[in-house]
Amino acid sequence: MSRSEENVRLTVGAAELTVDPVHGCRISSLRIGSTELLRQGDRYGCFPMVPWCGRTGYGQFRNGDELHELPLNSPPHAIHGTGRDTSWHPAYTAADLAEGRAAFYYDLAKPWPYEGRVTQTFELTEDTLTLGLAVETYGDSFPAQAGWHPWFLRTLDGRDAELSFDAAWQEERGGDHLPTGRRIDPQPGPWDDCFGMPDGVDVKLTWPERLELTVKSRSEWVVVYDEQDEAVCVEPQSGPPNGLNTAPRLVTPIDPLEMTTTWSWTRL
Repeated sequence: MSRSEENVRLTVGAAELTVDPVHGCRISSLRIGSTELLRQGDRYGCFPMVPWCGRTGYGQFRNGDELHELPLNSPPHAIHGTGRDTSWHPAYTAADLAEGRAAFYYDLAKPWPYEGRVTQTFELTEDTLTLGLAVETYGDSFPAQAGWHPWFLRTLDGRDAELSFDAAWQEERGGDHLPTGRRIDPQPGPWDDCFGMPDGVDVKLTWPERLELTVKSRSEWVVVYDEQDEAVCVEPQSGPPNGLNTAPRLVTPIDPLEMTTTWSWTRL
């Protein structure tokens, strides 16, 4: 374990996790032995998507009769929430770090129109990483989403990752990159698409002769993005893209939104 001015590092056995709370509380590095699993760079690693995931159509959503506008940071849409652009605060002890755990929070603020708090937790073991997100309100109820956007390296030591998953459906994607509301049979990749897994997210990445990594979550939604040469993204999330409008999940004073995912790996 160690801590610098910006980064927090957890080490358990051969697994080493580095969190950058100042730049969106993203995982800037996940190493298994000498092998880095995440694409490096300020935009990459693995960042939390909160209080919405993917694209919110045309930067607009409603809470009851009230219409809200969000900045169009991926015109014509608002994408991936505000958490990745925010500095988070520590909420852990030295004993937590010694046991491979850490937690951070930030308070929701403009451009998000509601007050509340988001907490992200990390728990590392020799062969698993469990991430948690919780969204709470300080008063008014509001729709929200939570999830993660990891950029797993496509190639490890010359071996390209192979994706394996069994989805019940794929959200049909319209020309505006938003789900149309129609569920279709899963289509062949490459993908920038949302899939439904009613029994929970379960996606496997295999780098032949190097490593096998499985992403799981109790949630039934996952976006798979593999249209770049450098990385493959497997994004468990609490609802589909544009879900603030199409599948709103209300955060209330007695019912926070809680989301978890576990990554497990085996060397081959």
